Amino acid sequence: MNRHVGPAALPGEGEASQHRPGILVVDDEPSIVDTVATVLRYEGFSVDEASDGRQALSRLQESHFDLVILDVMMPGLDGLEVTRRLRADGIEVPVLFLTARGETADLVAGLAAGGDDYIAKPFSLAELVARAKALLRRAGSTSGERKLRFADLTMDEESHEVWRGETQIQLTATEFNLLRVFMLNPRRVLSKAQLIDYVWHYDFGGNQNIVETYVRYLRRKLDPLGPPLIHTIRLVGYVLREPDA
Repeated sequence: MNRHVGPAALPGEGEASQHRPGILVVDDEPSIVDTVATVLRYEGFSVDEASDGRQALSRLQESHFDLVILDVMMPGLDGLEVTRRLRADGIEVPVLFLTARGETADLVAGLAAGGDDYIAKPFSLAELVARAKALLRRAGSTSGERKLRFADLTMDEESHEVWRGETQIQLTATEFNLLRVFMLNPRRVLSKAQLIDYVWHYDFGGNQNIVETYVRYLRRKLDPLGPPLIHTIRLVGYVLREPDA
């Protein structure tokens, strides 16, 4: 019996996230999980994370996800066995394997276990996102609500409009994209390097001080309308959170 019971969402995410495709990212390398999860959130997905096969299996048996990005080579319960158990339980969530194996036989084994696609490490983030979107399209999962909400901020991704309370705020394209990253990652500390990657399209070669400049621009437009929401975490980065959080 399929035991999917409800939408997956990050704790503290805006209410719009529940209308977005949910993706579970599973890898025993924290750096890979963090990088993949952050870029997927920037792309508008609701993302949860797991660090091993047993944790992944538990999450998948308890909650609904639209896609699993699953490392093959993990200690204990590997990705192939996780997929076999999911299929045995009637859970037909699409699976995108991450694999360091280049052997054709290994890749065939992954697909035979019930996987839907694979991408080999090291991989391009752009290719990973493209493959994830392709699997979601094939499965019929599309994003619904196009508004992000956090505290008294509302962002309409379709019309590119932003309000704080009842007041509409005029933002440049870069300011909008920067605020979007924060609203997709509420209460999550983001480094300057991460913000450079996801606002300036992964290939920016300039000074990271540009992040400080645009955070300052956002604060000038947001702060006069209510309590400060973008906070500096010294020597780490920035975070979108309520003042008393």
